Amino acid sequence: MKLSYQGEERVEAEASKVWAFLQDPHKVASCLPDLQEARVLDERHLEVVVFVSVGPVRGRFKFAIELRPNPEAQEMAVTLRGGGLGSAIDLQARAEVRPQNGVTLLSWQGEATVSGPAATVGGRVLDSQAKKLIRTVFENMARKMDEE
Repeated sequence: MKLSYQGEERVEAEASKVWAFLQDPHKVASCLPDLQEARVLDERHLEVVVFVSVGPVRGRFKFAIELRPNPEAQEMAVTLRGGGLGSAIDLQARAEVRPQNGVTLLSWQGEATVSGPAATVGGRVLDSQAKKLIRTVFENMARKMDEE
């Protein structure tokens, strides 16, 4: 099952601070909902284990994440691949960092392919859960940015 999302988030911080945050794999990992483990392999690669709950599919999923910054365009691309419990998720996402009057706008888009039991729960359930996860990532990011 394919899922596509896009949006714009307003971050109450200077663009340089947001850009630095997005390039730090430790900070990126800390924004993931229900994070159980995170292992940073290098400045661009990390492995995480998160608890996933989509309909009857509940358990630990392991993901490999790659960060691909493009400083000239102030754009971060992210690839996430992995899964658990017979399900697989492949995500490609991109966010553009744009300064605007002392705050930052993040224009983002993402596409995910979900297969296995997680894809069989139905489009509405999967869509609802995906939107909740996206919202939580940005809420966690805003909270972490405030703490710095």
